[in-house]
Amino acid sequence: MLFVWAREMQSRKTMRYFAALLALSACTSGSDSTDPAPLPTDFKLALQEAASGLNNPVYLTSPSGDARLFVVEQPGRIRIVENGQLLPAPFLDISSRVSTGGERGMFSVAFHPQYTANGFFYVYFTGPSGELRIERFSVSPNANQANASSAKVILTVLHPRPNHNGGLAMFGPDGMLYLGLGDGGGGGDPDLNGQNQTTLLGKILRIDVSTGDPYSIPPGNPFFGRSDARQEIWAIGLRNPWRFAFDREAGTLYVADVGQGAWEEVNVVTATRAGVNYGWNILEGSECFVSPGCATQGLELPVLEYGHENGQCSITGGFVYRGAAMPELAGTYFYADYCAGWVKSFKYDGSASDKREWNLGAIGSITSFGEDSAHELYLTSSNGRVYKFVRGS
Repeated sequence: MLFVWAREMQSRKTMRYFAALLALSACTSGSDSTDPAPLPTDFKLALQEAASGLNNPVYLTSPSGDARLFVVEQPGRIRIVENGQLLPAPFLDISSRVSTGGERGMFSVAFHPQYTANGFFYVYFTGPSGELRIERFSVSPNANQANASSAKVILTVLHPRPNHNGGLAMFGPDGMLYLGLGDGGGGGDPDLNGQNQTTLLGKILRIDVSTGDPYSIPPGNPFFGRSDARQEIWAIGLRNPWRFAFDREAGTLYVADVGQGAWEEVNVVTATRAGVNYGWNILEGSECFVSPGCATQGLELPVLEYGHENGQCSITGGFVYRGAAMPELAGTYFYADYCAGWVKSFKYDGSASDKREWNLGAIGSITSFGEDSAHELYLTSSNGRVYKFVRGS
Protein backbone atom coordinates (compact mmCIF):
# COMPACT_ATOMS: atom_id res chain seq x y z
CA MET A 1 0.00 0.00 0.00
CA LEU A 2 0.99 3.64 -0.18
CA PHE A 3 1.39 6.04 2.72
CA VAL A 4 0.90 9.75 3.03
CA TRP A 5 4.48 10.71 2.36
CA ALA A 6 5.02 8.51 -0.72
CA ARG A 7 5.21 10.24 -4.09
CA GLU A 8 3.32 9.53 -7.29
CA MET A 9 5.34 6.59 -8.50
CA GLN A 10 4.49 7.49 -12.09
CA SER A 11 5.69 10.76 -12.68
CA ARG A 12 2.19 33.39 23.86
CA LYS A 13 1.12 36.31 24.24
CA THR A 14 2.06 35.00 27.74
CA MET A 15 5.29 35.09 29.70
CA ARG A 16 5.48 31.35 29.49
CA TYR A 17 5.65 31.58 25.72
CA PHE A 18 8.33 34.28 25.65
CA ALA A 19 10.41 32.57 28.32
CA ALA A 20 10.37 29.35 26.36
CA LEU A 21 11.21 31.15 23.14
CA LEU A 22 14.16 32.97 24.70
CA ALA A 23 15.43 29.78 26.29
CA LEU A 24 15.25 27.96 22.99
CA SER A 25 16.99 30.82 21.19
CA ALA A 26 19.84 30.54 23.67
CA CYS A 27 20.38 26.91 22.71
CA THR A 28 23.31 26.21 20.46
CA SER A 29 23.44 23.82 17.54
CA GLY A 30 25.84 21.92 15.38
CA SER A 31 29.51 22.49 16.09
CA ASP A 32 28.79 24.07 19.50
CA SER A 33 27.15 20.86 20.70
CA THR A 34 28.73 18.81 23.47
CA ASP A 35 27.53 15.57 21.85
CA PRO A 36 30.29 12.95 21.75
CA ALA A 37 31.75 12.68 18.28
CA PRO A 38 32.41 10.69 16.35
CA LEU A 39 30.27 7.66 17.01
CA PRO A 40 32.52 4.69 17.89
CA THR A 41 33.17 2.67 14.74
CA ASP A 42 32.36 -0.60 16.49
CA PHE A 43 29.03 0.58 17.92
CA LYS A 44 26.14 -1.66 16.86
CA LEU A 45 22.40 -1.15 16.84
CA ALA A 46 19.65 -3.74 16.91
CA LEU A 47 15.87 -3.75 16.88
CA GLN A 48 13.69 -5.29 19.57
CA GLU A 49 10.05 -6.02 18.73
CA ALA A 50 7.81 -3.88 20.93
CA ALA A 51 4.42 -4.79 19.42
CA SER A 52 2.89 -6.79 16.59
CA GLY A 53 -0.51 -7.43 15.08
CA LEU A 54 -1.14 -3.77 14.24
CA ASN A 55 -3.03 -2.54 11.18
CA ASN A 56 -0.70 -0.27 9.20
CA PRO A 57 1.03 1.50 12.10
CA VAL A 58 2.28 4.93 10.98
CA TYR A 59 3.34 6.77 14.18
CA LEU A 60 4.28 6.27 17.83
CA THR A 61 4.50 8.69 20.73
CA SER A 62 3.93 8.98 24.48
CA PRO A 63 2.65 11.72 26.78
CA SER A 64 5.33 13.28 28.97
CA GLY A 65 6.23 11.02 31.88
CA ASP A 66 4.01 8.17 30.64
CA ALA A 67 5.51 4.70 30.17
CA ARG A 68 2.80 3.64 27.71
CA LEU A 69 3.29 3.73 23.95
CA PHE A 70 0.52 5.15 21.77
CA VAL A 71 0.56 3.80 18.21
CA VAL A 72 -1.44 5.35 15.37
CA GLU A 73 -3.00 2.96 12.86
CA GLN A 74 -3.69 4.44 9.43
CA PRO A 75 -7.33 3.22 9.23
CA GLY A 76 -8.26 5.52 12.12
CA ARG A 77 -7.36 4.02 15.47
CA ILE A 78 -4.86 4.71 18.25
CA ARG A 79 -3.63 1.65 20.14
CA ILE A 80 -1.79 1.39 23.47
CA VAL A 81 1.20 -0.78 24.29
CA GLU A 82 1.43 -1.14 28.07
CA ASN A 83 4.01 -3.23 29.92
CA GLY A 84 5.03 -4.80 26.63
CA GLN A 85 1.48 -5.84 25.68
CA LEU A 86 -0.75 -4.45 22.93
CA LEU A 87 -4.06 -3.73 24.63
CA PRO A 88 -7.03 -5.25 22.76
CA ALA A 89 -9.28 -2.19 23.00
CA PRO A 90 -8.21 0.93 21.06
CA PHE A 91 -7.52 4.13 22.98
CA LEU A 92 -9.46 5.91 20.22
CA ASP A 93 -11.38 4.54 17.23
CA ILE A 94 -12.75 7.09 14.73
CA SER A 95 -12.30 4.84 11.70
CA SER A 96 -15.88 5.54 10.61
CA ARG A 97 -14.93 9.21 10.15
CA VAL A 98 -11.55 8.69 8.48
CA SER A 99 -11.04 8.50 4.72
CA THR A 100 -8.31 5.91 4.39
CA GLY A 101 -6.45 4.00 1.71
CA GLY A 102 -3.52 5.04 -0.42
CA GLU A 103 -1.98 8.10 1.22
CA ARG A 104 -5.08 9.00 3.24
CA GLY A 105 -5.91 7.99 6.79
CA MET A 106 -4.97 8.84 10.36
CA PHE A 107 -1.40 10.11 10.46
CA SER A 108 -0.34 11.22 13.95
CA VAL A 109 -1.34 12.20 17.45
CA ALA A 110 0.13 14.93 19.68
CA PHE A 111 -0.45 15.03 23.43
CA HIS A 112 -0.78 18.47 24.99
CA PRO A 113 2.24 19.40 27.14
CA GLN A 114 -0.21 19.60 30.10
CA TYR A 115 -1.95 16.35 29.17
CA THR A 116 -1.73 15.04 32.73
CA ALA A 117 -3.80 18.03 33.89
CA ASN A 118 -6.14 18.69 30.95
CA GLY A 119 -6.37 15.33 29.15
CA PHE A 120 -6.19 16.94 25.69
CA PHE A 121 -4.66 15.34 22.62
CA TYR A 122 -4.73 16.32 18.94
CA VAL A 123 -5.26 13.98 16.00
CA TYR A 124 -4.29 14.64 12.37
CA PHE A 125 -6.32 12.70 9.75
CA THR A 126 -8.17 12.93 6.44
CA GLY A 127 -11.91 13.38 6.67
CA PRO A 128 -14.71 11.91 4.52
CA SER A 129 -14.01 14.24 1.57
CA GLY A 130 -10.24 13.94 1.82
CA GLU A 131 -9.90 17.21 3.73
CA LEU A 132 -7.10 17.52 6.27
CA ARG A 133 -8.47 17.66 9.80
CA ILE A 134 -6.88 18.48 13.15
CA GLU A 135 -9.22 17.65 16.02
CA ARG A 136 -8.83 17.77 19.77
CA PHE A 137 -10.06 14.92 21.93
CA SER A 138 -10.14 14.30 25.69
CA VAL A 139 -9.27 11.22 27.68
CA SER A 140 -12.10 9.59 29.64
CA PRO A 141 -11.94 8.70 33.36
CA ASN A 142 -10.39 5.44 32.14
CA ALA A 143 -6.78 6.39 31.31
CA ASN A 144 -6.69 3.77 28.54
CA GLN A 145 -9.85 5.03 26.83
CA ALA A 146 -10.42 8.35 25.07
CA ASN A 147 -13.81 10.03 24.86
CA ALA A 148 -14.54 9.70 21.14
CA SER A 149 -17.51 12.07 21.42
CA SER A 150 -15.31 14.89 22.77
CA ALA A 151 -14.02 15.88 19.32
CA LYS A 152 -13.44 19.59 18.78
CA VAL A 153 -12.38 20.78 15.33
CA ILE A 154 -9.19 22.82 15.49
CA LEU A 155 -8.43 23.20 11.80
CA THR A 156 -9.83 21.91 8.51
CA VAL A 157 -7.98 22.38 5.21
CA LEU A 158 -9.49 21.46 1.86
CA HIS A 159 -7.21 19.13 -0.06
CA PRO A 160 -7.76 18.69 -3.80
CA ARG A 161 -6.07 15.33 -4.39
CA PRO A 162 -5.48 12.11 -2.43
CA ASN A 163 -1.69 12.42 -2.14
CA HIS A 164 0.75 14.76 -0.37
CA ASN A 165 -1.25 15.23 2.81
CA GLY A 166 1.74 15.88 5.06
CA GLY A 167 0.70 14.27 8.31
CA LEU A 168 2.55 15.33 11.46
CA ALA A 169 1.13 17.18 14.45
CA MET A 170 3.75 17.86 17.12
CA PHE A 171 4.19 20.26 20.03
CA GLY A 172 7.42 22.22 19.89
CA PRO A 173 9.66 23.22 22.79
CA ASP A 174 7.80 26.56 22.90
CA GLY A 175 4.46 24.85 23.63
CA MET A 176 3.03 25.67 20.21
CA LEU A 177 1.42 23.05 17.98
CA TYR A 178 3.28 22.54 14.69
CA LEU A 179 1.59 20.94 11.68
CA GLY A 180 3.14 19.70 8.44
CA LEU A 181 0.93 20.00 5.34
CA GLY A 182 1.67 18.70 1.85
CA ASP A 183 1.30 20.77 -1.31
CA GLY A 184 -2.12 19.42 -2.32
CA GLY A 185 -0.91 16.57 -4.48
CA GLY A 186 -0.34 15.99 -8.15
CA GLY A 187 3.02 15.95 -9.85
CA GLY A 188 5.17 19.06 -9.67
CA ASP A 189 2.83 21.15 -7.50
CA PRO A 190 0.34 21.97 -10.28
CA ASP A 191 -1.53 24.48 -8.11
CA LEU A 192 1.72 26.28 -7.12
CA ASN A 193 0.85 25.98 -3.43
CA GLY A 194 4.41 25.58 -2.14
CA GLN A 195 5.31 29.24 -2.71
CA ASN A 196 1.81 30.67 -2.19
CA GLN A 197 1.59 32.49 1.15
CA THR A 198 -2.22 32.66 1.00
CA THR A 199 -2.72 28.88 1.33
CA LEU A 200 -1.81 26.52 4.15
CA LEU A 201 -0.84 23.74 1.75
CA GLY A 202 2.88 23.06 1.30
CA LYS A 203 3.69 24.61 4.69
CA ILE A 204 4.61 24.01 8.30
CA LEU A 205 2.08 25.76 10.54
CA ARG A 206 2.51 27.01 14.10
CA ILE A 207 -0.55 27.70 16.25
CA ASP A 208 -1.30 28.26 19.93
CA VAL A 209 -4.00 25.85 21.07
CA SER A 210 -3.69 26.91 24.72
CA THR A 211 -5.27 30.32 24.01
CA GLY A 212 -8.04 31.37 21.67
CA ASP A 213 -10.91 29.33 20.30
CA PRO A 214 -10.01 27.05 18.63
CA TYR A 215 -6.51 28.59 18.55
CA SER A 216 -4.60 31.86 18.35
CA ILE A 217 -1.68 33.01 16.21
CA PRO A 218 1.64 33.20 18.06
CA PRO A 219 3.18 36.67 17.68
CA GLY A 220 6.49 35.22 16.47
CA ASN A 221 4.95 33.81 13.28
CA PRO A 222 6.42 35.42 10.14
CA PHE A 223 3.08 36.74 8.82
CA PHE A 224 1.64 37.73 12.19
CA GLY A 225 -0.79 40.62 11.82
CA ARG A 226 -0.75 40.58 8.02
CA SER A 227 -3.83 40.31 5.80
CA ASP A 228 -2.00 39.24 2.62
CA ALA A 229 -0.84 35.86 3.97
CA ARG A 230 -2.05 33.09 6.25
CA GLN A 231 -0.84 33.95 9.72
CA GLU A 232 -0.67 30.27 10.79
CA ILE A 233 2.32 29.74 8.48
CA TRP A 234 5.71 29.10 10.07
CA ALA A 235 7.64 27.88 6.99
CA ILE A 236 6.89 27.60 3.26
CA GLY A 237 8.13 25.76 0.18
CA LEU A 238 7.45 22.16 1.14
CA ARG A 239 6.25 19.31 -1.03
CA ASN A 240 5.27 16.64 1.48
CA PRO A 241 6.79 17.01 4.96
CA TRP A 242 5.61 13.64 6.26
CA ARG A 243 7.86 13.89 9.31
CA PHE A 244 9.86 16.60 11.08
CA ALA A 245 11.50 16.65 14.52
CA PHE A 246 12.80 19.05 17.16
CA ASP A 247 16.14 18.50 18.83
CA ARG A 248 15.40 20.28 22.08
CA GLU A 249 18.97 20.06 23.35
CA ALA A 250 20.54 21.64 20.28
CA GLY A 251 17.63 24.00 19.52
CA THR A 252 17.23 22.76 15.96
CA LEU A 253 14.42 21.62 13.69
CA TYR A 254 14.89 18.75 11.22
CA VAL A 255 12.50 18.61 8.26
CA ALA A 256 12.50 15.59 5.93
CA ASP A 257 10.66 16.52 2.74
CA VAL A 258 9.60 13.82 0.28
CA GLY A 259 10.84 14.62 -3.22
CA GLN A 260 9.34 14.40 -6.69
CA GLY A 261 11.16 12.19 -9.16
CA ALA A 262 14.81 12.70 -8.32
CA TRP A 263 15.79 13.92 -4.82
CA GLU A 264 14.93 13.24 -1.18
CA GLU A 265 16.08 15.77 1.40
CA VAL A 266 16.70 16.61 5.05
CA ASN A 267 16.85 20.23 6.20
CA VAL A 268 18.20 21.47 9.54
CA VAL A 269 17.53 24.99 10.82
CA THR A 270 17.46 26.83 14.14
CA ALA A 271 14.09 25.99 15.65
CA THR A 272 13.20 29.62 16.39
CA ARG A 273 13.89 30.80 12.85
CA ALA A 274 10.59 31.94 11.35
CA GLY A 275 9.68 32.13 7.68
CA VAL A 276 12.13 29.61 6.23
CA ASN A 277 11.52 28.90 2.54
CA TYR A 278 12.50 25.31 1.76
CA GLY A 279 12.33 25.92 -1.97
CA TRP A 280 9.60 23.71 -3.45
CA ASN A 281 8.66 23.90 -6.30
CA ILE A 282 11.52 26.13 -7.40
CA LEU A 283 13.88 23.46 -6.13
CA GLU A 284 13.77 19.72 -5.62
CA GLY A 285 16.51 19.09 -3.11
CA SER A 286 19.21 21.59 -4.09
CA GLU A 287 18.49 21.27 -7.83
CA CYS A 288 16.35 23.60 -9.92
CA PHE A 289 12.99 21.97 -10.59
CA VAL A 290 10.96 24.44 -12.63
CA SER A 291 13.75 25.67 -14.89
CA PRO A 292 17.55 25.45 -15.12
CA GLY A 293 19.53 28.28 -13.61
CA CYS A 294 16.80 29.23 -11.15
CA ALA A 295 17.49 31.87 -8.51
CA THR A 296 18.19 30.24 -5.14
CA GLN A 297 18.75 33.36 -3.04
CA GLY A 298 16.61 33.20 0.10
CA LEU A 299 15.92 29.49 -0.27
CA GLU A 300 17.04 26.96 2.34
CA LEU A 301 19.21 24.22 0.86
CA PRO A 302 19.16 20.74 2.39
CA VAL A 303 22.01 19.51 4.55
CA LEU A 304 21.53 16.04 3.09
CA GLU A 305 19.94 14.74 -0.09
CA TYR A 306 19.95 11.47 -1.98
CA GLY A 307 18.69 10.27 -5.33
CA HIS A 308 16.46 7.46 -6.52
CA GLU A 309 19.05 4.95 -7.57
CA ASN A 310 19.03 1.42 -6.12
CA GLY A 311 15.29 1.42 -5.51
CA GLN A 312 15.27 4.48 -3.26
CA CYS A 313 12.07 6.49 -3.51
CA SER A 314 10.71 8.24 -0.43
CA ILE A 315 12.33 9.56 2.74
CA THR A 316 10.88 8.74 6.15
CA GLY A 317 12.18 11.33 8.58
CA GLY A 318 13.04 10.35 12.14
CA PHE A 319 14.37 11.86 15.35
CA VAL A 320 17.60 12.92 16.99
CA TYR A 321 18.50 10.39 19.67
CA ARG A 322 18.35 11.90 23.19
CA GLY A 323 17.74 8.79 25.28
CA ALA A 324 19.87 7.53 28.15
CA ALA A 325 20.27 3.88 27.16
CA MET A 326 22.84 4.50 24.41
CA PRO A 327 24.76 7.72 25.19
CA GLU A 328 27.10 7.07 22.25
CA LEU A 329 24.20 8.00 19.96
CA ALA A 330 23.56 11.42 21.50
CA GLY A 331 22.84 13.95 18.77
CA THR A 332 22.45 11.34 16.03
CA TYR A 333 19.58 11.89 13.59
CA PHE A 334 17.94 8.80 12.08
CA TYR A 335 16.00 8.54 8.84
CA ALA A 336 14.95 5.81 6.39
CA ASP A 337 13.81 5.20 2.83
CA TYR A 338 10.36 3.65 2.46
CA CYS A 339 11.12 1.67 -0.70
CA ALA A 340 14.74 0.67 -0.15
CA GLY A 341 14.12 -0.31 3.48
CA TRP A 342 17.40 0.95 4.95
CA VAL A 343 17.97 3.03 8.09
CA LYS A 344 20.72 5.66 8.05
CA SER A 345 21.91 8.42 10.37
CA PHE A 346 24.11 11.48 10.59
CA LYS A 347 25.20 14.09 13.09
CA TYR A 348 24.71 17.75 12.35
CA ASP A 349 27.68 20.02 13.01
CA GLY A 350 26.84 22.66 10.44
CA SER A 351 26.72 19.90 7.84
CA ALA A 352 25.77 16.23 7.81
CA SER A 353 28.72 14.35 9.28
CA ASP A 354 29.43 10.91 10.72
CA LYS A 355 27.05 9.26 8.26
CA ARG A 356 26.12 5.66 8.95
CA GLU A 357 23.96 2.93 7.47
CA TRP A 358 22.70 0.41 10.01
CA ASN A 359 22.28 -3.31 9.41
CA LEU A 360 18.95 -4.01 11.10
CA GLY A 361 17.67 -6.92 9.03
CA ALA A 362 14.50 -7.27 6.98
CA ILE A 363 11.81 -5.22 8.73
CA GLY A 364 9.40 -4.28 5.95
CA SER A 365 8.81 -0.75 4.71
CA ILE A 366 9.47 1.83 7.42
CA THR A 367 6.43 4.06 7.74
CA SER A 368 7.62 6.26 10.61
CA PHE A 369 9.88 6.69 13.59
CA GLY A 370 8.66 7.29 17.12
CA GLU A 371 9.93 8.51 20.47
CA ASP A 372 8.76 7.50 23.94
CA SER A 373 8.68 9.70 27.03
CA ALA A 374 12.26 8.67 27.91
CA HIS A 375 13.41 9.76 24.41
CA GLU A 376 14.20 6.23 23.31
CA LEU A 377 13.55 5.61 19.62
CA TYR A 378 11.23 3.26 17.76
CA LEU A 379 10.14 2.63 14.21
CA THR A 380 6.86 1.46 12.75
CA SER A 381 6.68 -0.91 9.81
CA SER A 382 4.27 -1.92 7.09
CA ASN A 383 4.55 -5.47 8.48
CA GLY A 384 2.30 -4.43 11.39
CA ARG A 385 5.08 -4.31 13.96
CA VAL A 386 6.75 -1.70 16.16
CA TYR A 387 10.45 -2.01 16.91
CA LYS A 388 12.59 -0.35 19.58
CA PHE A 389 16.18 0.68 18.95
CA VAL A 390 18.50 -1.16 21.36
CA ARG A 391 22.19 -1.73 21.69
CA GLY A 392 23.47 -4.47 19.38
CA SER A 393 26.08 -7.09 20.12
